[in-house]
Amino acid sequence: MPPAARITREMIIRAGLAVVRAQGAEGLNVRAVAAELGCSTQPVMYHYRTMEALRQDVYAAADALHTRALMQPGTGDSPMLAIGLNYLSFAREEPRLFRFLFQTDQFRGQSLGDLLAGPAIAGFAEPLARESGLSLPRAETVFRGLFAAVHGLASLLANNAMAWDEAACTALLTTLWDALINQAKET
Repeated sequence: MPPAARITREMIIRAGLAVVRAQGAEGLNVRAVAAELGCSTQPVMYHYRTMEALRQDVYAAADALHTRALMQPGTGDSPMLAIGLNYLSFAREEPRLFRFLFQTDQFRGQSLGDLLAGPAIAGFAEPLARESGLSLPRAETVFRGLFAAVHGLASLLANNAMAWDEAACTALLTTLWDALINQAKET
């Protein structure tokens, strides 16, 4: 008799991502992951004693995919514009993953300040400061404005409320960038 296939945590996480991509966050459960793997629920439950633990690992994997997508180089002169357009592209190309990351209960009870605090904002504010010539605190303020606009557009894209128009989005983000930078330099 051939040995049973060994199901690893990595395989389970990849299967969880596939489930979220196909069914959305609401479809992520042990049975769906097991079906994606073509196995019983036992190997999934062996590695994940709770659904919350599985959800957290799938969320971390989706977040890593999102981060890699954001950091793809753009074709223009502005790295920050490229990041904004990459954010929009991710929402358009991976709407269920985007909703899983940003439109579930993951951030319940957190303020906008909480979400944009810490190392995550520094990772974007520091390059923004270099690109714009602003101080880091002013770059953080600009980033908050940019984030609000880009996230709003991405949410519209991920929920099929807006058709993708790269030229219009590029123009809007460029105008917003210029306005926020100019305002920050004047104050």
